Amino acid sequence: MIEAELKARVRSPEAVMRQLDALATARVEVYRDTYYDRPDGSLDQADEELRVRTVHGQDSTRTVLTYKGATVDEASGSKPEYETVVEDADAAHAILRGLGHVVQIQFEKRCRNYEFEAHGRRMLATLVRVPEIDGVFLEVETLVDESDLQAALDDVRTTFGDLGIEPDDLTRDTYTGAVRAQRG
Repeated sequence: MIEAELKARVRSPEAVMRQLDALATARVEVYRDTYYDRPDGSLDQADEELRVRTVHGQDSTRTVLTYKGATVDEASGSKPEYETVVEDADAAHAILRGLGHVVQIQFEKRCRNYEFEAHGRRMLATLVRVPEIDGVFLEVETLVDESDLQAALDDVRTTFGDLGIEPDDLTRDTYTGAVRAQRG
C-alpha cells in the first residue's frame, strides 16, 4: 500500500484541534522514533526509511517496525509503507544492529491522532509537535493502491482545506531533516 500523505505547518493549532475534536476522539500519544541505515548510508541515498517506533499512549505501549520504500510521488513525498507490530522493542533494535544497521537519528514526536471518514476515505489526521522543532504540524494520510494515489492526494488536499489549511502551508520538510539541522 502507498501512504498518500501530506504535511502542513499549522498557523492556528487550537482552531484546527477544535475542528478535529468535532470529527473524532483524539488519541494522544508520544512516539519515540529511531531511524536506522546501513553504515554506507545507502538507505538514505535510495530515499528509503527503516524505523522502530515505540508509541506510548494513555493506556498502552506498542512498538512498530516500519520500512518505507522510495518516493512514488515527488510533489507529496508519498511512499510505499510496510509496518508490523513487534512484541519486544529491545529485540527489534538488537536484530537491526545485528544485521549491521546503525542508528541514523532518534527523536520524539508528541501526537494527537484522529481517525475519521472524509470524501469517502478513511483518514488519519495527526497534529504533531516535535520538541526540537518550532511550530505545530498537521499530517493527513490515507492508505491506497498506487493506481488511486492521485485521487487520494486530491482528497487529502480537500481535507486540509476543510480544516482551514492553505496550500501555501504544505511542506515537504522532514522531521528527520529538521531535527538534524537543529542539532547542527
